[in-house]
Amino acid sequence: MKNKLIISAILLSALALTGCDKKEDVLTLKVANWEEYIDLGDWGEDETIELDNGKVILGEQSMVDDFEDWYFENYGERIKVDYSTFGTNEDLYNQITLGDVYDLVCPSEYMITKLAREELLEKYDESFYDSEDELNYYSRGVSPYISSVFSNLKLRDASLDRYAAGYMWGTLGIVYNPELITEEEAAHWSLLTDKHHYKQITVKDSVRDAYFAGLAMNRSAELLSPAFVNDPDYHEKLTEALNSTDPEIVEQVQDILTRVKENVYSFETDAGKADMVTGKIAANQQWSGDAVYIMQQAAQEGLSLRYSAPEEGTNLWFDGWVMLKKGINGDERKKQAAQAFVNFISMPENAVRNMYYIGYTSVIAGGDDDTIYQYINYNYAGEDEAECVPHRIGYFFGDEADEEDRYTVYAEKDSDEFYQLDAQYPTKEVIDRSVVMACFEEEDNVRINRMWTNIRCFDLRRLFML
Repeated sequence: MKNKLIISAILLSALALTGCDKKEDVLTLKVANWEEYIDLGDWGEDETIELDNGKVILGEQSMVDDFEDWYFENYGERIKVDYSTFGTNEDLYNQITLGDVYDLVCPSEYMITKLAREELLEKYDESFYDSEDELNYYSRGVSPYISSVFSNLKLRDASLDRYAAGYMWGTLGIVYNPELITEEEAAHWSLLTDKHHYKQITVKDSVRDAYFAGLAMNRSAELLSPAFVNDPDYHEKLTEALNSTDPEIVEQVQDILTRVKENVYSFETDAGKADMVTGKIAANQQWSGDAVYIMQQAAQEGLSLRYSAPEEGTNLWFDGWVMLKKGINGDERKKQAAQAFVNFISMPENAVRNMYYIGYTSVIAGGDDDTIYQYINYNYAGEDEAECVPHRIGYFFGDEADEEDRYTVYAEKDSDEFYQLDAQYPTKEVIDRSVVMACFEEEDNVRINRMWTNIRCFDLRRLFML
């Protein structure tokens, strides 16, 4: 009897251990992304997107839940995504440095560079770039233009594309009310100091975005001069000018941004969207993705707004998925799951879902799948050809010349849709004057953050003069 009890106890223990192993075998992938930056599902039936290529797109459940199901179907393994959000790049960095552990996160370009410089990032596997693999939706569908930007940006020991996969992209500019501000005024960053629009404008409460505009204003005459614009090294020199950290330049920019502060209604983080729609302000420094959202919301209220990427230069920004060494920690299962997550959201139909839900522009062009182009037409193409004008975006799809107009969208001239399209997919002319924000050295960051403190709080220079 005693032997039977011992055997039974052993069997029960074995079963219990087996059960625990099965429970723990469900892999957890910790993902951190910007707030409201992925499709959360629950679309109404009237939101169904039916494209001319036969694709029917509807977000019934969240993208995260759909990924968990897709991963099991394709890899035969159950997975749980622990999904959380952050408010700013700096918030994410602080969370990481204070001990929070994530496997996959989605910071902006300069923060990606900073994380790579501090050796916190895990490289993507070579197999991730194998376009022959039908599950590698990212490598098969990323925009050739975005891909070239990533490959040309050098990090510690490799180009950016070895450490990051793009998610959304756009420009930095000014969304404005054309009834109150002219197109010419909005074409220059100096609008932010224009006393004719005193207390009618808001600026992003972001040191990098405000500093960028200040640099452009500081060297406006030079940046717009024919000699500078026609220089064979124009883009390289523009990038250098709009990323300058020279102490003398920082002092000059502080003076400019002090004038900006005195002239604008406020520095803001999110209020500018509602304030533009309600007519509380006439212009707002804004990222193109939020600009499109603002324009769409305003159109529903009968208000037509515009977006401008100033002629001095604009920031080409992008957010990208990076894997963190501390989270992955040499676990090949986690690394495979993280890369699979990026591939899943890079499916053209999933890229459409995310664009529809959050209003930003995906880096996915689709490769041989024309779903993205069809979706652009779905949103913006006009019905009366006689009233339409061409908007050429072949550069994004890898056909810059586009002699057959395969990637030309014909939108109704001067319509809300035309201006939204122009903001979401800028022309080649705008792209040519777009530069990526660099990751500054630590001593430069200290200098620029001190400048920002002087502007937002109090000016230390005046204190020492007393």
